[in-house]
Amino acid sequence: MQYLLMIYGDESAMANATPENRQVMTEAYATFTKGIVQSGHFKGGERLHPTKAATTVRVRDGKTMLIDGPFAETREQLAGYYVIDARNLDEATAIAASVPGAKTGSIEVRPISEMQPEELVRYGRAS
Repeated sequence: MQYLLMIYGDESAMANATPENRQVMTEAYATFTKGIVQSGHFKGGERLHPTKAATTVRVRDGKTMLIDGPFAETREQLAGYYVIDARNLDEATAIAASVPGAKTGSIEVRPISEMQPEELVRYGRAS
């Protein structure tokens, strides 16, 4: 089963980090990523731009509204994600616990509801 690991952290702490601290975090993520690639758990993942680059889209009464920034005001912001393949939730949460950001922020683990072949056809995603 595939799981989405959403990495939440305080982006202001990263923005204010020393170059040395940023390098330590970068190396920790490189090591983590290499490990899950080698173990076969890695399916995808990316780092996100800071929330100041985000735009939230809402449609109300047929009108589209664009709002600068993320939808919710929180102390922690979504910083990136991994898509992994794990046997079960226990294995997925064990992997999430080893994400470097788990030490200073939080990692939300959510099962991915994979589309069935007929859904892929319906949504034009069949190959």
